[in-house]
Amino acid sequence: MTTVWKVLVLHGPNLNLLGQREPGIYGSLTLGEIDACLREDGVDLGAEVSTFQSNSEGQLVTAIHGALGNYHGIVFNAAAYTHTSIALRDALAAVQLPCVEVHLSNIHKRESFRHISHIAPVAIGQICGFGLNSYRLGLRALVDYLNGQADS
Repeated sequence: MTTVWKVLVLHGPNLNLLGQREPGIYGSLTLGEIDACLREDGVDLGAEVSTFQSNSEGQLVTAIHGALGNYHGIVFNAAAYTHTSIALRDALAAVQLPCVEVHLSNIHKRESFRHISHIAPVAIGQICGFGLNSYRLGLRALVDYLNGQADS
């Protein structure tokens, strides 16, 4: 029997404004369109994808805690919290679920304060700079990782 992986995709602050917020940096797709694409990709990959967005750091911490025992892994765009939140980093470390950090833009080509990620040290990997494909590649990488763990 093939495992259907349960994946939580978390979106951080201001991502609810995608499609209207700085389209030159973040593209023209809405968050709803990104979520729909990821759910479709999930079907092809054998994953059930659930999504959650919040502008609140505390709600994101609570979502990470709630993933324990309910999901096999997390795809996470912590947005601006990437560079500031020890609380999110600690929540990911606490639940010990595999996490892929994703960003629509290349955070390493932007302002220097965006070059620091508190998420990366507790993630299995980071994908940035590919717009929607950052999420899609992140989901694929997570499922490949989960499949590899199941085989070992």
